[in-house]
Amino acid sequence: QVQLVESGGGLVQAGGSLTLSCAASGFRFENYRMGWLRQTPGNEREFVADSNWWNSGTYSDSVKGRFTISRDNDKRTVTLEMNTLKPEDSAVYYCGLGPRRFTPSKPYIASSYTNWGQGIQVTVST
Repeated sequence: QVQLVESGGGLVQAGGSLTLSCAASGFRFENYRMGWLRQTPGNEREFVADSNWWNSGTYSDSVKGRFTISRDNDKRTVTLEMNTLKPEDSAVYYCGLGPRRFTPSKPYIASSYTNWGQGIQVTVST
Protein backbone atom coordinates (compact mmCIF):
# COMPACT_ATOMS: atom_id res chain seq x y z
CA GLN A 1 0.00 0.00 0.00
CA VAL A 2 1.00 3.59 -0.54
CA GLN A 3 2.50 5.21 2.51
CA LEU A 4 3.61 8.81 2.86
CA VAL A 5 5.17 10.11 6.05
CA GLU A 6 5.86 13.78 6.63
CA SER A 7 8.48 15.17 8.96
CA GLY A 8 10.26 18.42 9.72
CA GLY A 9 7.44 20.63 10.93
CA GLY A 10 7.53 22.88 13.92
CA LEU A 11 7.47 26.45 15.14
CA VAL A 12 9.34 29.22 13.40
CA GLN A 13 9.29 33.00 13.53
CA ALA A 14 7.97 35.03 10.64
CA GLY A 15 10.67 35.53 8.05
CA GLY A 16 12.37 32.31 9.00
CA SER A 17 12.80 29.05 7.15
CA LEU A 18 11.74 25.47 7.59
CA THR A 19 12.13 22.34 5.48
CA LEU A 20 9.60 19.54 5.33
CA SER A 21 10.36 16.04 4.13
CA CYS A 22 8.15 13.22 2.90
CA ALA A 23 9.24 9.59 2.85
CA ALA A 24 7.37 7.43 0.35
CA SER A 25 6.89 3.70 0.04
CA GLY A 26 4.54 1.16 -1.53
CA PHE A 27 4.72 2.36 -5.14
CA ARG A 28 7.18 3.20 -7.89
CA PHE A 29 8.04 6.64 -6.66
CA GLU A 30 9.81 7.79 -9.83
CA ASN A 31 6.64 7.31 -11.91
CA TYR A 32 4.49 9.77 -10.00
CA ARG A 33 4.26 13.47 -9.53
CA MET A 34 4.41 14.37 -5.86
CA GLY A 35 2.73 17.25 -4.15
CA TRP A 36 2.53 19.24 -0.97
CA LEU A 37 -0.84 20.39 0.30
CA ARG A 38 -1.95 22.28 3.38
CA GLN A 39 -5.06 22.92 5.40
CA THR A 40 -6.09 25.32 8.14
CA PRO A 41 -9.16 25.11 10.39
CA GLY A 42 -12.29 26.23 8.60
CA ASN A 43 -10.68 26.20 5.17
CA GLU A 44 -10.52 23.81 2.25
CA ARG A 45 -7.43 21.88 1.36
CA GLU A 46 -4.99 24.02 -0.56
CA PHE A 47 -2.49 23.07 -3.21
CA VAL A 48 1.01 24.27 -2.38
CA ALA A 49 3.56 22.70 -4.70
CA ASP A 50 4.14 19.85 -7.14
CA SER A 51 7.26 18.11 -8.38
CA ASN A 52 7.11 16.00 -11.51
CA TRP A 53 9.42 13.17 -12.49
CA TRP A 54 11.88 15.67 -13.99
CA ASN A 55 12.07 17.46 -10.64
CA SER A 56 10.37 20.47 -12.16
CA GLY A 57 8.29 22.42 -9.66
CA THR A 58 4.90 24.08 -9.88
CA TYR A 59 3.69 26.37 -7.12
CA SER A 60 0.61 28.12 -5.90
CA ASP A 61 0.66 31.89 -6.22
CA SER A 62 0.76 32.31 -2.46
CA VAL A 63 4.10 30.53 -2.07
CA LYS A 64 5.75 31.13 -5.43
CA GLY A 65 9.21 32.57 -5.00
CA ARG A 66 9.41 31.55 -1.35
CA PHE A 67 9.03 27.77 -1.39
CA THR A 68 11.01 25.19 -3.33
CA ILE A 69 9.93 21.61 -3.91
CA SER A 70 12.41 18.91 -4.89
CA ARG A 71 12.64 15.15 -5.03
CA ASP A 72 15.24 12.44 -4.70
CA ASN A 73 14.11 9.33 -6.53
CA ASP A 74 16.90 7.20 -5.08
CA LYS A 75 15.92 8.07 -1.53
CA ARG A 76 12.22 8.11 -2.39
CA THR A 77 11.72 11.46 -0.74
CA VAL A 78 10.24 14.82 -1.63
CA THR A 79 11.07 17.96 0.30
CA LEU A 80 9.57 21.40 0.64
CA GLU A 81 11.96 24.21 1.49
CA MET A 82 9.99 27.08 2.95
CA ASN A 83 11.60 30.48 3.18
CA THR A 84 10.43 33.92 4.25
CA LEU A 85 7.62 32.29 6.16
CA LYS A 86 4.53 34.29 7.01
CA PRO A 87 1.93 33.73 9.74
CA GLU A 88 -0.59 32.86 7.03
CA ASP A 89 1.62 29.91 6.09
CA SER A 90 0.68 28.25 9.36
CA ALA A 91 -1.18 25.05 8.57
CA VAL A 92 -1.05 21.29 8.62
CA TYR A 93 1.05 20.26 5.66
CA TYR A 94 0.50 17.02 3.79
CA CYS A 95 2.45 15.08 1.24
CA GLY A 96 0.27 13.70 -1.54
CA LEU A 97 0.50 11.29 -4.46
CA GLY A 98 -0.05 12.95 -7.81
CA PRO A 99 -0.73 11.75 -11.36
CA ARG A 100 1.26 8.89 -12.84
CA ARG A 101 3.45 9.27 -15.90
CA PHE A 102 1.83 8.45 -19.25
CA THR A 103 -1.66 9.06 -17.95
CA PRO A 104 -3.85 12.11 -18.50
CA SER A 105 -2.59 14.94 -16.36
CA LYS A 106 -4.65 16.58 -13.65
CA PRO A 107 -4.80 20.24 -12.60
CA TYR A 108 -2.72 21.63 -9.78
CA ILE A 109 -5.45 21.54 -7.18
CA ALA A 110 -5.78 19.63 -3.94
CA SER A 111 -8.25 17.07 -5.28
CA SER A 112 -5.69 15.84 -7.81
CA TYR A 113 -3.64 14.30 -5.00
CA THR A 114 -4.37 11.16 -3.05
CA ASN A 115 -2.97 9.01 -0.28
CA TRP A 116 -2.08 11.90 1.96
CA GLY A 117 0.21 11.34 4.86
CA GLN A 118 -0.91 12.07 8.39
CA GLY A 119 0.20 15.65 8.06
CA ILE A 120 2.58 17.79 10.06
CA GLN A 121 2.00 21.10 11.78
CA VAL A 122 3.82 24.24 10.74
CA THR A 123 3.31 27.29 12.93
CA VAL A 124 4.72 30.67 12.03
CA SER A 125 4.74 33.19 14.85
CA THR A 126 4.83 36.96 14.56
